[in-house]
Amino acid sequence: MALKQHPLSAAFPAMSAEEYQGLVDSITVNGVLNPITVFEGMVLDGWHRYTAANEVGVDCPSVELADVDPRDFVMAQNKARRHTTQAQLALATTAVFAWFPADGAAQRGGVTLNVTPPKSNAELAAIAGVHPNTITQAKTVQTKAAPEVQEAVKRGDIGLPKAAAIAKLPKEEQAAAIHKPAPKSEPVAVNDAPEYDGPSEEELRAHALQEQADREALDKLMESDDKLAAAYAEIKRLNAVNAALESRLQGLMNEKNEAIRMVKSLQRKLDKVAA
Repeated sequence: MALKQHPLSAAFPAMSAEEYQGLVDSITVNGVLNPITVFEGMVLDGWHRYTAANEVGVDCPSVELADVDPRDFVMAQNKARRHTTQAQLALATTAVFAWFPADGAAQRGGVTLNVTPPKSNAELAAIAGVHPNTITQAKTVQTKAAPEVQEAVKRGDIGLPKAAAIAKLPKEEQAAAIHKPAPKSEPVAVNDAPEYDGPSEEELRAHALQEQADREALDKLMESDDKLAAAYAEIKRLNAVNAALESRLQGLMNEKNEAIRMVKSLQRKLDKVAA
């Protein structure tokens, strides 16, 4: 039975046509070198490998997700592997941490999922490696934008500032606005809107000053609140530990796959001798 793509996997951008064709060519010659990861009966990691393997008619090995939070797992896998823009990563991060288990359970495979309370914009920004303002825009797009607008951000066709502005329009007008200049905050006729040539020097300076002010405010808050500083340091430590564990897990999967290939090769040789 064909597997579907898990929503956590679908939160990230698809491969480009060129990248996917390269994957198809590789799998045609070498097979699937790294097993896909399955969770809730769907492909959590390795969707493109799974699709390419089916396309060329080769076996696709799979493993069930280990006892880890699927959101942390999918973030670690995709942040390390994908070349994504900040807009794409911010939108994916908000989608991943807005996800709940299919059956609503907070317990999966011996791991308690931290589905409540929801993460703050600052926490999501730290996970994605972006400014909190970018997360704010991503949440606006995720909750208010039409699917066409969300997909345009995921493809990299438009950025979050424009997508967030479009999200304020009526849903039936949003898709048509994707290829038009970004709407202003004040209602104007779309045809009269000026072409958007990117942020001005003044806007860039203001953004840089705001980032500096945010950093200084965070530093002061950390200095005045030892518990918050300790919690933030623990988050960074756990993220580093998680990344190391995911890297080790991937290495073990590669070793297992190599052992399987060796066994199959030896079996073919034995079959030839027996024949």
